[in-house]
Amino acid sequence: MGRHVVGTVAELPPGSRKLITLENRPVGLFNVNGTFYALRNTCPHQGAPLCVGTVTGMTLPSAPGEYIYGRQGEIVRCPWHGWEFDLTTGKSIYDPHKCLVKTYEVAVEQEEEAEIAAEVEVETYPVEVESGWIIVYM
Repeated sequence: MGRHVVGTVAELPPGSRKLITLENRPVGLFNVNGTFYALRNTCPHQGAPLCVGTVTGMTLPSAPGEYIYGRQGEIVRCPWHGWEFDLTTGKSIYDPHKCLVKTYEVAVEQEEEAEIAAEVEVETYPVEVESGWIIVYM
């Protein structure tokens, strides 16, 4: 599994995205309410650059005639044909069991830890920090 330092937490505030290329693969890095997610920037439908699509929410299950909107900032819509995917899992909103986008593990490490040579394996845990490096594992 490759380890890639892709930026600092300060460079990617909540609600933003960053398009990067890692190991010759296009990847979109998203900050969803302070949690970082990375997914392949290729729509499985026809190969569109998925991560440049609109980031939005969706209607949630509700009673007839009632419309509840939620999950704001957690859904990305393909710019070519409108297919929607969950940024947190990579699964399709339409068919989550058969259609998905490749996701990658993301960790946030303190600056000193990120500067350690890539050969050193670091066990990470979900944390919330205000500064530090964003790391994507492929």
